[in-house]
Amino acid sequence: MNNLRNSVRLIGNLGATPEVRELPSGKKLARVNIATTERYKDSDGKVVSETHWHNLVGWGKIADYMMKNLDKGHEVAVQGKLLSRSYTDKEGIKRNITEINVGEVMRTGLRKDKVVED
Repeated sequence: MNNLRNSVRLIGNLGATPEVRELPSGKKLARVNIATTERYKDSDGKVVSETHWHNLVGWGKIADYMMKNLDKGHEVAVQGKLLSRSYTDKEGIKRNITEINVGEVMRTGLRKDKVVED
């Protein structure tokens, strides 16, 4: 049951090409957002579509894979854990953010790539 604690699995579409940077330590970091869309019928029978955006963060070989194989619009499956943090922006305002620390990522769709694990 421990692997169910703080576990997230999503399939969605990338909103942009992953932004990858190398830290002074030499470790790579990738950031990108994915959209998940839910469709349902409201009380009048009309189909409603709701899109939710999720922040993804990948480290090391996950970041390498994201940089080499993923682009805006690609459908991906990710597994990871939720992390929340706060920071102060350029205007001095404290901001809170929730991100998914990616443990596995796979491009889905017509051409399936291998699963990359941390």
